[in-house]
Amino acid sequence: MRKAKNIIKKMNAGLVKSCQNLRNVNVLSRVVLIVAAVMMVVAIGIVLFYKTPLKEVICNPETHTVVEVKRGDTLSKILGEQGFAMRDIDTISKTLKTEADFTTLRADKDKVDFIRPNEKAPVSKIVIVNGPWTRIEIDCGTPNTWQCQKVEIERDTRITYKEGEIKDGSSFYLAGLEAGIPEGILIDVYDLLAFEMDFERDIRAGQKFYVLYEENFASEKKVDNGHILAVSFDALRGNVQMYRYVKPDGHAGYYDENGNGAIKSLKRTPINNAKITSKFAGRRKHPVLGFTRAHKGVDFRAPTGTPIPAAGSGRVIARSFNRGHGNFVKIRHNGTFETLYAHMSKFAKGVNVGTVVRQGQIIGYAGSTGLSTGPHLHYEVIKNGVHVNPLTVKLPAIENLDAKNKPLFMEYKKKLDSKIELLKNNPNKVVRLDDKEEVKK
Repeated sequence: MRKAKNIIKKMNAGLVKSCQNLRNVNVLSRVVLIVAAVMMVVAIGIVLFYKTPLKEVICNPETHTVVEVKRGDTLSKILGEQGFAMRDIDTISKTLKTEADFTTLRADKDKVDFIRPNEKAPVSKIVIVNGPWTRIEIDCGTPNTWQCQKVEIERDTRITYKEGEIKDGSSFYLAGLEAGIPEGILIDVYDLLAFEMDFERDIRAGQKFYVLYEENFASEKKVDNGHILAVSFDALRGNVQMYRYVKPDGHAGYYDENGNGAIKSLKRTPINNAKITSKFAGRRKHPVLGFTRAHKGVDFRAPTGTPIPAAGSGRVIARSFNRGHGNFVKIRHNGTFETLYAHMSKFAKGVNVGTVVRQGQIIGYAGSTGLSTGPHLHYEVIKNGVHVNPLTVKLPAIENLDAKNKPLFMEYKKKLDSKIELLKNNPNKVVRLDDKEEVKK
């Protein structure tokens, strides 16, 4: 009996050991299954990760070679330096001329971008950047063939409002810069207000002004400034206001608050911001001759070589030299007005008797020829054959709006005035003429 019990005890112990071994086998099986599953997930991840990106990593990115056009550069020269054969150079030149009306590269302005699939590959695309808002793309479709298209870059035009005040001892130019007005816009404002004001005599401390102008953006980056939309200045003769308005026929002009032409037929001061050294007078002691006689114009200080623009559009009726005026040009503007510009150092190229000039066109350069004590411009205005004071004569507007356009202008002026008020009270808004507004980031 005891022997049987021992046998049973040994059998139970063996059974327990077998169960323990079985339990270990189950655990091991589970571990193996888990490891296998993890490895499978990793393998799938590797396959998915490298399936497409692997090719991108292996391929070389396209390369760009940007050439800035310098003086003396030609399209043929630039293409030749990039390894193009004469046959391709001729084909590309003809394609540009026929499909994009493009023939000449501009020094210090244009850029040419040569694009290759990789560093060692031939050029597959050429991009000519010939302005902030256009570019020309030339693609190589099949070997030895080139296709061209002109691409217009979309503008995001926003409007900006700046206001300022003339401080004691300051000038409009300095006050404008202090107000944050770009220099190019200030020059254009000078040109507009010069029809109504003398910037040497009419500027006083306390005068206020504002300018509403366009800013052009592309991809949220400012590229350049656009048109001046409105100007206001508290001049001595009263508030001067000008609004830019484009008529239905596409003709643009500047008009006052009543729709009358704000641009006069002649400018009172041809050279912007020039200091007056001698005014119009019935009697003045001549600085060279020493005796008293009439001074029939206004003298503006200007260094030798300063460009002299025509005060208005017209036809050159005299281009000559005499003892008093030195080198001078005389322009007839209409049946009423003529202007004369004296003491020039030289005449502008292409300006001769009979030449039709536009307002602002350079007709000569300041000097000290004739009876003169130093370089300056002597400027005369003749009305109906009689010399008049350029600074005070009443000048006619080029044009006023007719009965058809005036109501349209008045409606547009209301819109501009509302934009001015909006920007004045909310300087952080991005405002467009199409009424789309957003807050600046």
